[in-house]
Amino acid sequence: RGHPGEFFLTDSEAGYFLKYIVPRLRHLGFDLNLPKWYKGPEDIQEVTLRGHVTEAPGKSTSAFSLERPLEFRWEVAVGGKPLSPVEIRRLIQVGPGLVRLPRGLVYLKHEDVEALQPIVDRGLKSKVKVRDAMRYALLRELSVDGIPVQDVSFKGRISELVGRLEEKREFQILPQPKGFVGELRPYQVRGFSWLVFMTESGLGACLADDMGLGKTIQTLALLQHRWEQGKRRPVLLVCPTSVVQNWKKEAQRFTPDLPVLIHHGSDRDRTEAFVETASKQALVVSSYSLLHRDQRLLKKVDWAGVVLDEAQNIKNPNTKQARAARKLEGDFRLALTGTPVENNVGELWSIMEFLNPGWLGSHRSFRMNFWKPIEKKGDKKAADRLRRLVRPFILRREKTDKSIISDLPEKLEMKVYCNLTKEQGALYETVLRDLERRLDESSGMKRRGVILAALTRLKQICNHPAQFLRDDSTLDGRSGKLTRLVEMLDEILTVGDSALVFTQFAEMGQMLQKYLSETFGKEVLYLHGGVPRKRRDKMIAAFQKKDGPPIFVLSLKAGGLGVNLTRASHVFHFDRWWNPA
Repeated sequence: RGHPGEFFLTDSEAGYFLKYIVPRLRHLGFDLNLPKWYKGPEDIQEVTLRGHVTEAPGKSTSAFSLERPLEFRWEVAVGGKPLSPVEIRRLIQVGPGLVRLPRGLVYLKHEDVEALQPIVDRGLKSKVKVRDAMRYALLRELSVDGIPVQDVSFKGRISELVGRLEEKREFQILPQPKGFVGELRPYQVRGFSWLVFMTESGLGACLADDMGLGKTIQTLALLQHRWEQGKRRPVLLVCPTSVVQNWKKEAQRFTPDLPVLIHHGSDRDRTEAFVETASKQALVVSSYSLLHRDQRLLKKVDWAGVVLDEAQNIKNPNTKQARAARKLEGDFRLALTGTPVENNVGELWSIMEFLNPGWLGSHRSFRMNFWKPIEKKGDKKAADRLRRLVRPFILRREKTDKSIISDLPEKLEMKVYCNLTKEQGALYETVLRDLERRLDESSGMKRRGVILAALTRLKQICNHPAQFLRDDSTLDGRSGKLTRLVEMLDEILTVGDSALVFTQFAEMGQMLQKYLSETFGKEVLYLHGGVPRKRRDKMIAAFQKKDGPPIFVLSLKAGGLGVNLTRASHVFHFDRWWNPA
C-alpha cells in the first residue's frame, strides 16, 4: 500500500514533469494538485532552432559547387516567433528548466543551453556549404557547427536549386538549339534541358536512359546549346575505343557546326601543340585506354566539362582509368550510361564520386552506411536514403515507361561505327592490294566477279580475322565490331532485355554463338538454314518465353522470313546484307 511522501525536483526536472509527465498521469486517472498558473502542457513552449540560408556576397552569378560557402543566419524561436537577442540571453542566464518570458513559459533543456551559447557568441551567424543545403533538402538533416537545425529557409538562387531538388519546382524546358540538325523528341528535349540546368548549376549529372533512347544526341544538343550561347571552351568526352569514331560521325550528322577533334590512335598529337588545338574545339573525343596514359597532357587543357560515355567503365574506383577520370577538372561533369548499377550498389559510388566528389562520403563510409546494409541485409531504410541522395543527379527513362514509349517512333535505328584492330587493318590492306592487281589483269564479267569476291572478303575481315582466315583461332580482342557488340549486349542483359543478332555468314553465326555463350555464361540460340523445322520451332518457342535464352543469333536467310520474335527489344545486324543486283 502506498504511503504519502515527497521529493524535490530541479527546475529542469520540473519543466520536464509539467510538459511531459503530467499528461500521462492524467491519462492514467491520477488527481493532481498543480500551481494555479499552470493551465496545461500546451502552454509550455519549447525552443526551436531555425536557420536562413543565402548566397555569400559576390557569388550570385557563378555556378554552384558542392564546396561553395553559403551564409547561414540563426533564428531562435518560441511558438513559431523569433526571440530577440535580449530574450535569448535571458534564456541562457536562467539556464535549463522553466523560464518565464513576456510571451509565456518556456521549457529549456540542457542541450538547448549548450547550443544557444555558441550561437550567441558567433552573433547568430555561421557558414554552411552547398552540399549541406542540398542534404537538408533531400534528407531533412542539417547540423551547423555541431548544432542540429530543426527548420531551414532558403533565399535567392539557392532557393531555386533546392526547390528543384525537392521536385517542387520544374527546370526550364528549352527550345531545341538552332544549329541542331534533326528534331529532338519531347522526352529528349526534356533530357537536354535537364542537362543544361545541371551543368549551369555546376552539379554533376548522370544521364542513364535505356540504350536507344538517344543519350548521344541529347549530349550533342547540350554542346550545341553552349556553343550558341557563346561558351566556346572545349569539352572532353571519354568513351570506349569502339565508339570513338561513332561520336565523330554523330556530331557531323547532328551538330555539323561544332569543331570536333579525335585524340586517339598512335598518330595522335602528344606535344604541347595539342593543348592549343584542343582549346579551339567544341568537343575532343578520347578513349578510356588513354585516360591514364595521356593524363598529364589532358590536364593541361582548360576544359569546360568532362563527359564519360559508357560510364560503367569506371565502376571499379581503384582502376587507373577511374582514378585518372576523377583527376580531370572542368566546370561540369557528365556520365552517360544505360546501367549505372550493373552488379551491386557499390558501383554507384565510383560514378557519383566522379560527378560530385564527396557527396556519398568516402568509399569506406559508403560501404558501411549503404553497401553492406543494402547488399548484405536488405536494409530498406538505407536503400531509400541512398535513393533520395542520388535521385536529383540521375535522369533515367526506360522504354517500358508509357510516357516514353508513347513518344517513340515504331523503330529506332542506330549506326554504330567500329574501329578496325591492327590485325584487321593489315588484312584489309592486303586484300585491297590483291584486288588492284587482279583488276589490272581482268575485264568484263570476270572483273565484276573479282570485285564482288573482294567485297565479301573485306566484309569477313571486318567481322573477324578468324572468319576470313578460317583457322579456328581465338576471337577475343581481335575485332572492333565484336568488342562493341559484347559491350552493347552486356548493357542489354544487365537490364533484363533480350536481343537478336543477325549475320549473313553461317560460319560467323557459329563463332558468335560459341563466343557469346562463353562470355556471358548463358545459353545462346543459333538459327540457320540447316536447322530442321521442328527444332527451329522449339528454338523460337524457347526464346519467346520470359525466362528463355536472352540472345538469339540468326542467319539473315533463315531468320529473315516466317519468324515472329516479339520478345526481343533489340536487333543487331552484325554485318550488312547487300544485293549484288
